[in-house]
Amino acid sequence: MERTAVNPWDWSLKLGYNQAEVVEGVTRQVICAGQTAVDGEGNPQHLDDMRAQIGLALDNLEAVLEKAGMDLSNIIRLGVYATDVDEALKNFDVMGMRFGIHQNAPPMTLLGVSRLAIPGLLFEIEATAAA
Repeated sequence: MERTAVNPWDWSLKLGYNQAEVVEGVTRQVICAGQTAVDGEGNPQHLDDMRAQIGLALDNLEAVLEKAGMDLSNIIRLGVYATDVDEALKNFDVMGMRFGIHQNAPPMTLLGVSRLAIPGLLFEIEATAAA
């Protein structure tokens, strides 16, 4: 798989994502459902702690990808949902630390929502990965 970043401007790079990517030579694609801060039984964890919820949602995303034979370096698109966008952005360095080691800045959208499916959850991340 070959990826070429498309950035007519560089402001999004400071936030950790490309405006677009041209992805060529893909043989496999994985579409991940939204991952949140739940344990293996689906119970919400870290209520009222955005930072911890981001970390666990990323752990869960990595677990799904690993089961599919991929990792965060394979992600080509992210959708992020937060009940408090300002609080999510304050803690977005967690995303940078996780994706930075893979040198991956996939295109993403961050949306503020009034609530997520399970009460108490603050953050959800969905992904498309390719290899």
